[in-house]
Amino acid sequence: MPSYRDFSRQLRKDQTDAERALWQQLRGHRFMDLKFKRQKVVGHYIVDFICLERMLVIELDGGQHLGSASDLERDAWLCARGFQVLRFWNHDVLLKMDSVLEAIRLALDSSSQSSPQPSAARPALKGEGAVRRGLQSWS
Repeated sequence: MPSYRDFSRQLRKDQTDAERALWQQLRGHRFMDLKFKRQKVVGHYIVDFICLERMLVIELDGGQHLGSASDLERDAWLCARGFQVLRFWNHDVLLKMDSVLEAIRLALDSSSQSSPQPSAARPALKGEGAVRRGLQSWS
């Protein structure tokens, strides 16, 4: 049985068009000079995109996610650990990228205003995070 880490590697290879398009905007500190990772293992979940510095998770959803109880459970688990979760529909990423990036920028701006800069020595997935936490859905 493959590990979460092996599965996340496979997901990085098998990106959707929407994941590929958003990754081109986020990778290599291109977006707000922040480091994003993709298909990252967090606990017993794999998140689409994460910025650990700002405790932000970005999930991209296709039609199979409409009203998904497992998505609600995963979002609650992440929020309980201090992450802010943003969800976007795949078609919005592909057709309204500027709006998606603006929503991400607003979430990151609010998190930077409400939390101190994290320590470089901070262990991964620990420490301060945004005061404004919780599930946000943008469409």
